[in-house]
Amino acid sequence: MQQQEKTTFQHLASIPVLVAALGYFVDIYDLLLFGIVRIPSLQDLGLDEEEVSAVGRAILNWQMTGLLLGGILWGVIGDKKGRLSVLFGSILTYSAANIACGFVSSPDVYKVLRFVAGIGLAGELGAGITLVSEILPKRLRAIGTSLVAGVGLCGAVVAYITVELFSWRQAYFIGGGMGICLLLLRLGVFESGMFANIRHDSGVQKGNFLAFFTSRRRLVLYLKCIALGLPTWFVIGILSTFSNEFGRALGLAEEIKPGLSIMWCYVGLACGDLMSGLISHALHSRKRAVTYMMLFTLVGSVFYLSGLIDSSFMLYGTCLWMGLGIGYWAMFVTIGAEQFGTNLRATVATTIPNMVRGALVLMTSLYGAAKPSLGILLSGALVGTITFALGFFAVLTIPETHDRDLDFLEE
Repeated sequence: MQQQEKTTFQHLASIPVLVAALGYFVDIYDLLLFGIVRIPSLQDLGLDEEEVSAVGRAILNWQMTGLLLGGILWGVIGDKKGRLSVLFGSILTYSAANIACGFVSSPDVYKVLRFVAGIGLAGELGAGITLVSEILPKRLRAIGTSLVAGVGLCGAVVAYITVELFSWRQAYFIGGGMGICLLLLRLGVFESGMFANIRHDSGVQKGNFLAFFTSRRRLVLYLKCIALGLPTWFVIGILSTFSNEFGRALGLAEEIKPGLSIMWCYVGLACGDLMSGLISHALHSRKRAVTYMMLFTLVGSVFYLSGLIDSSFMLYGTCLWMGLGIGYWAMFVTIGAEQFGTNLRATVATTIPNMVRGALVLMTSLYGAAKPSLGILLSGALVGTITFALGFFAVLTIPETHDRDLDFLEE
Protein backbone atom coordinates (compact mmCIF):
# COMPACT_ATOMS: atom_id res chain seq x y z
CA MET A 1 0.00 0.00 0.00
CA GLN A 2 2.81 2.40 0.94
CA GLN A 3 4.58 1.63 -2.34
CA GLN A 4 1.40 2.34 -4.31
CA GLU A 5 0.85 5.63 -2.43
CA LYS A 6 4.45 6.61 -3.09
CA THR A 7 4.04 5.78 -6.76
CA THR A 8 0.79 7.77 -6.89
CA PHE A 9 2.49 10.80 -5.35
CA GLN A 10 5.43 10.50 -7.73
CA HIS A 11 3.08 10.41 -10.72
CA LEU A 12 1.00 13.40 -9.60
CA ALA A 13 4.08 15.44 -8.59
CA SER A 14 5.98 14.72 -11.83
CA ILE A 15 7.47 17.55 -13.90
CA PRO A 16 4.92 17.27 -16.78
CA VAL A 17 1.98 17.55 -14.36
CA LEU A 18 3.60 20.46 -12.52
CA VAL A 19 4.46 22.32 -15.72
CA ALA A 20 1.00 21.71 -17.22
CA ALA A 21 -0.59 23.10 -14.03
CA LEU A 22 1.63 26.20 -13.98
CA GLY A 23 1.10 26.70 -17.71
CA TYR A 24 -2.65 26.66 -17.24
CA PHE A 25 -2.23 29.05 -14.28
CA VAL A 26 -0.58 31.62 -16.56
CA ASP A 27 -3.09 30.84 -19.32
CA ILE A 28 -6.08 31.59 -17.07
CA TYR A 29 -4.42 34.72 -15.69
CA ASP A 30 -4.02 36.09 -19.22
CA LEU A 31 -7.32 34.75 -20.53
CA LEU A 32 -9.42 36.47 -17.87
CA LEU A 33 -7.34 39.59 -17.49
CA PHE A 34 -9.31 41.51 -20.12
CA GLY A 35 -12.61 40.65 -18.39
CA ILE A 36 -11.20 42.06 -15.16
CA VAL A 37 -9.64 45.23 -16.64
CA ARG A 38 -12.31 45.71 -19.32
CA ILE A 39 -13.95 48.73 -17.72
CA PRO A 40 -10.90 50.62 -16.34
CA SER A 41 -8.77 49.99 -19.43
CA LEU A 42 -11.44 51.17 -21.88
CA GLN A 43 -12.26 54.19 -19.71
CA ASP A 44 -8.55 55.02 -19.68
CA LEU A 45 -8.64 54.95 -23.49
CA GLY A 46 -11.32 57.68 -23.39
CA LEU A 47 -14.56 55.69 -23.90
CA ASP A 48 -17.80 56.66 -22.15
CA GLU A 49 -20.06 54.19 -20.29
CA GLU A 50 -22.13 53.19 -23.34
CA GLU A 51 -19.03 52.76 -25.51
CA VAL A 52 -17.32 50.69 -22.81
CA SER A 53 -20.18 48.16 -22.88
CA ALA A 54 -20.33 47.89 -26.69
CA VAL A 55 -16.59 47.95 -27.36
CA GLY A 56 -15.97 45.59 -24.42
CA ARG A 57 -18.29 43.00 -25.96
CA ALA A 58 -16.61 43.47 -29.36
CA ILE A 59 -13.09 42.98 -27.96
CA LEU A 60 -14.23 39.94 -25.97
CA ASN A 61 -15.68 38.49 -29.17
CA TRP A 62 -12.38 39.10 -31.00
CA GLN A 63 -10.51 37.30 -28.23
CA MET A 64 -12.95 34.38 -28.30
CA THR A 65 -12.74 34.17 -32.10
CA GLY A 66 -8.95 33.96 -31.73
CA LEU A 67 -9.43 31.13 -29.25
CA LEU A 68 -11.70 29.33 -31.69
CA LEU A 69 -9.26 29.55 -34.60
CA GLY A 70 -6.25 28.96 -32.37
CA GLY A 71 -7.83 25.81 -30.99
CA ILE A 72 -7.89 24.28 -34.47
CA LEU A 73 -4.35 25.47 -35.26
CA TRP A 74 -2.71 24.19 -32.07
CA GLY A 75 -4.77 21.01 -32.03
CA VAL A 76 -3.55 20.01 -35.48
CA ILE A 77 0.04 20.95 -34.57
CA GLY A 78 -0.23 18.94 -31.35
CA ASP A 79 -1.13 15.76 -33.23
CA LYS A 80 1.28 16.33 -36.11
CA LYS A 81 4.34 17.75 -34.34
CA GLY A 82 3.82 16.75 -30.72
CA ARG A 83 2.26 17.99 -27.50
CA LEU A 84 5.41 19.86 -26.44
CA SER A 85 5.51 21.96 -29.62
CA VAL A 86 2.12 23.40 -28.63
CA LEU A 87 3.16 24.04 -25.03
CA PHE A 88 6.14 26.09 -26.27
CA GLY A 89 4.52 27.84 -29.25
CA SER A 90 1.28 28.86 -27.57
CA ILE A 91 2.92 30.42 -24.53
CA LEU A 92 5.33 32.45 -26.67
CA THR A 93 2.39 33.79 -28.71
CA TYR A 94 0.14 34.86 -25.87
CA SER A 95 2.98 36.17 -23.69
CA ALA A 96 4.15 38.50 -26.48
CA ALA A 97 0.57 39.63 -27.18
CA ASN A 98 -0.12 40.37 -23.51
CA ILE A 99 3.05 42.41 -23.13
CA ALA A 100 1.97 44.39 -26.21
CA CYS A 101 -1.47 44.97 -24.60
CA GLY A 102 0.34 46.95 -21.90
CA PHE A 103 1.27 49.54 -24.54
CA VAL A 104 -2.14 49.72 -26.30
CA SER A 105 -3.47 53.20 -27.11
CA SER A 106 -6.63 52.58 -29.17
CA PRO A 107 -9.62 50.19 -29.08
CA ASP A 108 -8.90 48.94 -32.63
CA VAL A 109 -5.35 47.89 -31.74
CA TYR A 110 -6.72 46.40 -28.52
CA LYS A 111 -9.05 44.16 -30.57
CA VAL A 112 -6.22 42.88 -32.75
CA LEU A 113 -3.93 42.17 -29.79
CA ARG A 114 -6.66 40.30 -27.88
CA PHE A 115 -7.32 38.29 -31.06
CA VAL A 116 -3.63 37.31 -31.24
CA ALA A 117 -3.60 36.58 -27.51
CA GLY A 118 -6.67 34.39 -28.01
CA ILE A 119 -4.87 32.37 -30.66
CA GLY A 120 -1.97 31.78 -28.28
CA LEU A 121 -4.15 31.02 -25.27
CA ALA A 122 -6.03 28.37 -27.23
CA GLY A 123 -3.28 25.77 -27.05
CA GLU A 124 -2.39 25.58 -23.37
CA LEU A 125 -5.20 23.57 -21.75
CA GLY A 126 -5.73 20.99 -24.51
CA ALA A 127 -2.04 20.19 -24.92
CA GLY A 128 -1.56 19.99 -21.16
CA ILE A 129 -4.57 17.73 -20.59
CA THR A 130 -3.54 15.50 -23.51
CA LEU A 131 0.02 15.16 -22.24
CA VAL A 132 -1.04 14.44 -18.64
CA SER A 133 -3.76 11.98 -19.76
CA GLU A 134 -1.26 10.01 -21.84
CA ILE A 135 1.58 9.84 -19.30
CA LEU A 136 -0.47 9.02 -16.17
CA PRO A 137 -1.87 5.57 -15.36
CA LYS A 138 -5.59 5.39 -16.16
CA ARG A 139 -6.49 5.09 -12.46
CA LEU A 140 -4.97 8.57 -11.91
CA ARG A 141 -6.12 10.39 -15.08
CA ALA A 142 -9.16 12.08 -13.54
CA ILE A 143 -7.24 13.21 -10.46
CA GLY A 144 -4.20 14.34 -12.48
CA THR A 145 -6.14 16.43 -15.00
CA SER A 146 -8.29 17.92 -12.22
CA LEU A 147 -5.12 18.82 -10.34
CA VAL A 148 -3.82 20.64 -13.42
CA ALA A 149 -7.05 22.62 -13.74
CA GLY A 150 -7.46 23.24 -10.01
CA VAL A 151 -4.00 24.80 -9.72
CA GLY A 152 -4.33 26.56 -13.05
CA LEU A 153 -7.65 28.21 -12.30
CA CYS A 154 -6.11 29.98 -9.31
CA GLY A 155 -4.62 32.25 -11.99
CA ALA A 156 -7.95 34.10 -12.05
CA VAL A 157 -7.61 35.00 -8.36
CA VAL A 158 -4.03 36.19 -8.89
CA ALA A 159 -5.18 38.24 -11.90
CA TYR A 160 -7.77 40.07 -9.80
CA ILE A 161 -5.32 40.71 -6.96
CA THR A 162 -2.70 41.94 -9.43
CA VAL A 163 -5.15 44.44 -10.92
CA GLU A 164 -6.01 45.66 -7.41
CA LEU A 165 -2.33 46.24 -6.62
CA PHE A 166 -1.07 47.48 -9.98
CA SER A 167 -2.37 49.39 -12.99
CA TRP A 168 -4.05 47.47 -15.79
CA ARG A 169 -1.03 48.03 -18.05
CA GLN A 170 1.34 46.62 -15.43
CA ALA A 171 -0.99 43.64 -14.99
CA TYR A 172 -0.53 42.79 -18.68
CA PHE A 173 3.27 43.10 -18.34
CA ILE A 174 3.24 40.76 -15.33
CA GLY A 175 1.18 38.16 -17.21
CA GLY A 176 3.48 38.23 -20.22
CA GLY A 177 6.54 38.04 -17.98
CA MET A 178 5.22 34.98 -16.13
CA GLY A 179 4.73 33.23 -19.46
CA ILE A 180 8.29 33.89 -20.58
CA CYS A 181 9.63 32.59 -17.24
CA LEU A 182 7.57 29.42 -17.59
CA LEU A 183 9.37 28.57 -20.84
CA LEU A 184 12.49 27.80 -18.82
CA LEU A 185 10.63 25.17 -16.75
CA ARG A 186 9.37 23.48 -19.89
CA LEU A 187 12.86 22.58 -21.04
CA GLY A 188 12.75 19.53 -18.74
CA VAL A 189 9.40 18.14 -19.96
CA PHE A 190 9.36 14.94 -22.00
CA GLU A 191 7.01 14.00 -24.84
CA SER A 192 4.07 11.62 -24.45
CA GLY A 193 5.15 8.01 -25.10
CA MET A 194 1.90 7.25 -26.96
CA PHE A 195 2.57 10.08 -29.41
CA ALA A 196 6.27 9.23 -29.69
CA ASN A 197 5.32 5.70 -30.82
CA ILE A 198 3.41 7.01 -33.85
CA ARG A 199 5.34 10.21 -34.51
CA HIS A 200 7.33 8.86 -37.46
CA ASP A 201 4.71 6.41 -38.70
CA SER A 202 3.75 7.78 -42.11
CA GLY A 203 0.90 5.27 -42.34
CA VAL A 204 -1.02 6.98 -39.53
CA GLN A 205 -2.96 10.11 -40.43
CA LYS A 206 -2.37 12.58 -37.59
CA GLY A 207 -4.14 15.83 -36.70
CA ASN A 208 -6.69 15.78 -39.52
CA PHE A 209 -9.40 18.19 -38.32
CA LEU A 210 -11.60 17.30 -41.30
CA ALA A 211 -11.76 13.71 -39.99
CA PHE A 212 -14.52 14.84 -37.63
CA PHE A 213 -16.69 15.62 -40.66
CA THR A 214 -16.05 12.45 -42.66
CA SER A 215 -17.65 10.12 -40.11
CA ARG A 216 -21.11 10.60 -38.64
CA ARG A 217 -20.05 8.82 -35.44
CA ARG A 218 -17.06 11.12 -34.92
CA LEU A 219 -19.02 14.27 -35.76
CA VAL A 220 -21.88 13.51 -33.35
CA LEU A 221 -19.40 12.54 -30.63
CA TYR A 222 -17.37 15.71 -31.23
CA LEU A 223 -20.45 17.95 -31.04
CA LYS A 224 -21.54 16.27 -27.80
CA CYS A 225 -18.09 16.93 -26.31
CA ILE A 226 -18.53 20.64 -27.13
CA ALA A 227 -22.10 20.76 -25.77
CA LEU A 228 -20.88 19.38 -22.42
CA GLY A 229 -18.93 22.56 -21.77
CA LEU A 230 -21.47 25.21 -22.85
CA PRO A 231 -22.93 25.86 -19.36
CA THR A 232 -19.43 26.68 -18.05
CA TRP A 233 -18.95 29.67 -20.31
CA PHE A 234 -22.54 30.79 -19.88
CA VAL A 235 -21.69 31.24 -16.20
CA ILE A 236 -18.26 32.80 -16.84
CA GLY A 237 -18.91 34.82 -19.98
CA ILE A 238 -22.46 36.04 -19.34
CA LEU A 239 -23.45 35.85 -15.67
CA SER A 240 -20.03 36.78 -14.22
CA THR A 241 -18.57 39.05 -16.92
CA PHE A 242 -21.74 41.15 -17.17
CA SER A 243 -22.62 40.90 -13.47
CA ASN A 244 -22.66 44.71 -13.22
CA GLU A 245 -25.61 44.74 -15.63
CA PHE A 246 -27.41 41.99 -13.71
CA GLY A 247 -26.73 43.87 -10.46
CA ARG A 248 -28.47 46.98 -11.83
CA ALA A 249 -31.37 44.87 -13.12
CA LEU A 250 -31.75 43.38 -9.64
CA GLY A 251 -31.85 46.87 -8.15
CA LEU A 252 -28.79 46.41 -5.97
CA ALA A 253 -27.63 49.58 -4.21
CA GLU A 254 -23.91 48.77 -4.49
CA GLU A 255 -22.27 48.80 -7.93
CA ILE A 256 -21.15 45.28 -8.83
CA LYS A 257 -17.54 44.80 -9.97
CA PRO A 258 -17.34 42.24 -12.81
CA GLY A 259 -13.71 41.54 -11.93
CA LEU A 260 -14.71 40.53 -8.40
CA SER A 261 -17.54 38.35 -9.73
CA ILE A 262 -15.09 36.61 -12.06
CA MET A 263 -12.63 36.12 -9.22
CA TRP A 264 -15.21 34.47 -6.93
CA CYS A 265 -16.49 32.36 -9.81
CA TYR A 266 -12.97 31.08 -10.42
CA VAL A 267 -12.33 30.45 -6.73
CA GLY A 268 -15.31 28.09 -6.90
CA LEU A 269 -14.16 26.72 -10.24
CA ALA A 270 -10.70 25.86 -8.92
CA CYS A 271 -12.20 24.03 -5.93
CA GLY A 272 -14.78 22.34 -8.15
CA ASP A 273 -12.14 21.10 -10.58
CA LEU A 274 -10.23 19.45 -7.75
CA MET A 275 -13.49 17.93 -6.47
CA SER A 276 -14.65 16.68 -9.87
CA GLY A 277 -11.64 14.39 -10.27
CA LEU A 278 -12.16 12.93 -6.81
CA ILE A 279 -15.91 12.50 -7.42
CA SER A 280 -15.30 10.77 -10.76
CA HIS A 281 -12.65 8.57 -9.13
CA ALA A 282 -15.02 7.63 -6.28
CA LEU A 283 -18.05 7.00 -8.54
CA HIS A 284 -16.00 5.24 -11.25
CA SER A 285 -17.86 7.42 -13.73
CA ARG A 286 -17.09 10.59 -15.63
CA LYS A 287 -20.73 11.02 -16.70
CA ARG A 288 -22.27 10.86 -13.24
CA ALA A 289 -19.74 13.32 -11.83
CA VAL A 290 -20.46 15.85 -14.60
CA THR A 291 -24.23 15.34 -14.33
CA TYR A 292 -24.28 16.09 -10.60
CA MET A 293 -22.11 19.17 -11.00
CA MET A 294 -24.16 20.46 -13.91
CA LEU A 295 -27.34 20.10 -11.83
CA PHE A 296 -25.68 22.03 -9.00
CA THR A 297 -24.78 24.79 -11.48
CA LEU A 298 -28.33 24.90 -12.88
CA VAL A 299 -29.80 25.49 -9.43
CA GLY A 300 -27.34 28.33 -8.81
CA SER A 301 -28.07 29.92 -12.20
CA VAL A 302 -31.84 29.81 -11.63
CA PHE A 303 -31.36 31.51 -8.26
CA TYR A 304 -29.06 34.14 -9.83
CA LEU A 305 -31.72 35.05 -12.42
CA SER A 306 -34.77 34.66 -10.15
CA GLY A 307 -34.73 38.20 -8.78
CA LEU A 308 -34.25 36.96 -5.20
CA ILE A 309 -30.71 38.35 -4.84
CA ASP A 310 -30.87 41.55 -2.78
CA SER A 311 -27.25 42.36 -1.95
CA SER A 312 -23.81 42.39 -3.53
CA PHE A 313 -22.68 39.83 -0.95
CA MET A 314 -25.38 37.43 -2.12
CA LEU A 315 -24.53 38.00 -5.79
CA TYR A 316 -20.82 37.34 -5.28
CA GLY A 317 -21.72 34.30 -3.18
CA THR A 318 -23.87 32.97 -6.00
CA CYS A 319 -20.95 33.43 -8.42
CA LEU A 320 -18.90 31.28 -6.04
CA TRP A 321 -21.70 28.69 -5.97
CA MET A 322 -21.99 28.55 -9.77
CA GLY A 323 -18.20 28.44 -10.11
CA LEU A 324 -18.07 25.40 -7.86
CA GLY A 325 -20.68 23.73 -10.08
CA ILE A 326 -18.86 24.37 -13.36
CA GLY A 327 -15.76 22.81 -11.83
CA TYR A 328 -16.18 19.92 -14.26
CA TRP A 329 -14.26 22.03 -16.83
CA ALA A 330 -11.15 19.82 -16.79
CA MET A 331 -13.34 16.71 -16.63
CA PHE A 332 -15.19 17.70 -19.80
CA VAL A 333 -11.87 18.19 -21.65
CA THR A 334 -10.63 14.85 -20.28
CA ILE A 335 -13.82 13.14 -21.50
CA GLY A 336 -13.18 14.57 -24.96
CA ALA A 337 -9.56 13.40 -24.96
CA GLU A 338 -10.63 9.91 -23.90
CA GLN A 339 -13.23 9.58 -26.67
CA PHE A 340 -10.74 9.69 -29.56
CA GLY A 341 -7.51 7.95 -30.63
CA THR A 342 -3.93 9.15 -30.12
CA ASN A 343 -3.69 10.54 -33.67
CA LEU A 344 -6.63 12.93 -33.06
CA ARG A 345 -6.50 13.34 -29.27
CA ALA A 346 -4.64 16.67 -29.10
CA THR A 347 -6.88 18.09 -31.83
CA VAL A 348 -9.96 17.16 -29.81
CA ALA A 349 -8.65 18.24 -26.41
CA THR A 350 -7.45 21.58 -27.80
CA THR A 351 -10.41 22.43 -30.02
CA ILE A 352 -13.39 21.52 -27.82
CA PRO A 353 -12.65 23.95 -24.95
CA ASN A 354 -12.00 26.67 -27.51
CA MET A 355 -15.15 25.84 -29.45
CA VAL A 356 -16.98 26.38 -26.15
CA ARG A 357 -15.14 29.64 -25.55
CA GLY A 358 -15.82 30.64 -29.16
CA ALA A 359 -19.52 29.89 -28.64
CA LEU A 360 -19.50 32.83 -26.24
CA VAL A 361 -19.67 35.04 -29.33
CA LEU A 362 -23.10 33.53 -30.08
CA MET A 363 -24.12 33.75 -26.41
CA THR A 364 -23.20 37.43 -26.05
CA SER A 365 -24.83 38.23 -29.41
CA LEU A 366 -28.08 36.53 -28.38
CA TYR A 367 -27.94 38.15 -24.95
CA GLY A 368 -27.36 41.59 -26.47
CA ALA A 369 -30.07 41.15 -29.12
CA ALA A 370 -32.68 39.98 -26.61
CA LYS A 371 -32.07 42.70 -23.99
CA PRO A 372 -34.16 45.47 -25.62
CA SER A 373 -37.31 43.31 -25.71
CA LEU A 374 -36.86 40.84 -22.84
CA GLY A 375 -34.74 42.79 -20.40
CA ILE A 376 -31.50 41.70 -18.78
CA LEU A 377 -32.73 38.88 -16.51
CA LEU A 378 -34.93 37.17 -19.10
CA SER A 379 -32.24 37.53 -21.78
CA GLY A 380 -29.80 35.77 -19.48
CA ALA A 381 -32.41 33.09 -18.79
CA LEU A 382 -32.95 32.54 -22.53
CA VAL A 383 -29.24 31.94 -23.16
CA GLY A 384 -29.00 29.75 -20.07
CA THR A 385 -31.94 27.57 -21.08
CA ILE A 386 -30.33 26.77 -24.44
CA THR A 387 -26.88 26.02 -23.01
CA PHE A 388 -28.11 23.80 -20.18
CA ALA A 389 -30.50 21.89 -22.47
CA LEU A 390 -27.62 21.07 -24.83
CA GLY A 391 -25.30 20.25 -21.92
CA PHE A 392 -27.69 17.78 -20.26
CA PHE A 393 -28.50 16.09 -23.57
CA ALA A 394 -24.78 15.59 -24.21
CA VAL A 395 -23.88 14.20 -20.79
CA LEU A 396 -26.81 11.76 -20.80
CA THR A 397 -25.99 10.32 -24.25
CA ILE A 398 -22.18 10.42 -24.52
CA PRO A 399 -20.25 7.14 -23.93
CA GLU A 400 -18.64 6.56 -20.52
CA THR A 401 -14.82 6.72 -20.61
CA HIS A 402 -13.78 5.93 -17.05
CA ASP A 403 -10.80 3.52 -17.06
CA ARG A 404 -10.67 3.46 -20.87
CA ASP A 405 -7.31 2.46 -22.37
CA LEU A 406 -6.06 5.41 -24.44
CA ASP A 407 -3.49 3.54 -26.54
CA PHE A 408 -5.57 3.31 -29.74
CA LEU A 409 -5.87 5.09 -33.09
CA GLU A 410 -8.69 6.63 -35.11
CA GLU A 411 -8.93 4.91 -38.49
